[in-house]
Amino acid sequence: MVKETKFYDLLGVPPAASDADLKKAFRKQALQHHPDKGGDPDKFKDISRAYEVLSEQRTRDAYDRFGEAGLEGGGPGMGGMDPQDLFSQLFGGGGPGFFGGGGRPSGPRKGKDLVHRVHVTLEDLYKGKTTKLALTKHIICAKCSGKGGKDGAVKKCATCNGRGVRIVMRQLGPMIQQMQQPCNDCEGAGEQIDPKGRCKVCNGKKVVSEKKFLEVHIDKGMKGGQTINFPGESDQAPDTIPGDVVIVVEEKQHARFRREGNDLWYDAEIDLLTALGGGQLAIQHLDDRALLINIVPGEVIKHGALKVIRGQGMPSQRHHEMGDLFIRINVKFPDSIDPELVPHLEKALPPRNPAATFAPNIMVEEVDMTDLDAKQQTRAGKASGEEMDDDEEGGEPRVQCAQQ
Repeated sequence: MVKETKFYDLLGVPPAASDADLKKAFRKQALQHHPDKGGDPDKFKDISRAYEVLSEQRTRDAYDRFGEAGLEGGGPGMGGMDPQDLFSQLFGGGGPGFFGGGGRPSGPRKGKDLVHRVHVTLEDLYKGKTTKLALTKHIICAKCSGKGGKDGAVKKCATCNGRGVRIVMRQLGPMIQQMQQPCNDCEGAGEQIDPKGRCKVCNGKKVVSEKKFLEVHIDKGMKGGQTINFPGESDQAPDTIPGDVVIVVEEKQHARFRREGNDLWYDAEIDLLTALGGGQLAIQHLDDRALLINIVPGEVIKHGALKVIRGQGMPSQRHHEMGDLFIRINVKFPDSIDPELVPHLEKALPPRNPAATFAPNIMVEEVDMTDLDAKQQTRAGKASGEEMDDDEEGGEPRVQCAQQ
């Protein structure tokens, strides 16, 4: 025999109701009397209070034996749960409830990281550089200590009970859909500030803008895409751990060098005489140096030859060990040669390859070669696959690869 039946009557169940019957009854009553559905907030709190007590065996036994007076501290072992939290547990809004939602994280949440991109030259990545970055961020208002107003002027929003969100229920046939949306009365802040007591410095926003300078150290050998972190330097907000400022290093394209890891690639052009008779090739490096390369007379440098200079590439970031410098050599041929000088070439160069011979029944016809005109260049490009005419199948231009 129970001492009181008030809580059972609120849920509309008999004192002998099972746990499943209690949960089912609370779901029905909570949906009917929820404030967002037009119900009475006090009635909703009473229903939530009744279920909170009866859903735990220890507090249910105490209530059955002694009534409401037997509940120590006025609530069950959970310390008195907010009705909205209890509702959310059962309807999937934030607790280990009816739909298996995860519990809300404890402690302050971390704010968003602020990402900035810094474009640096290959010279900067070769030598290292320190630059200053100016950014504007939010900091806690010192005047009101992040409260937004004077003591007593800031009150918990009665509509959302300080949660900043409202639970909205929609009936879809036999199913009930539950959604969370920002509270309109407090604009998702969970608080309402009396205009008369609002902070005059931050105008109730709790934060103000501040300009901050960060020293960004670009280490030797860093690569595009790497990041530099400044922990806790992002925007501040009340009850929030500031996020980080993340600097993303973006490497600018260089006019002369191409980077592959810790190696450098360079396209050099030499004349035919240097390729055949030797000479010098000069390359301005990424620091305050120039490399003077000797080409030994008698060493023939062929067009497209690939050479390497060890230890003249990029430094590695950690140990600053140097990569290699690869040089692809293009030989520039003269446009013409004085015919009177040909005998000297014949003495210096290997003999010509003889022309091919043919069977006696093959008639040999002598012809001349000329340069291509514009139309012939177009036809030749199409034949070699460099471009595609709009009238061809698909009507789409073919992608051309840039030649190194």
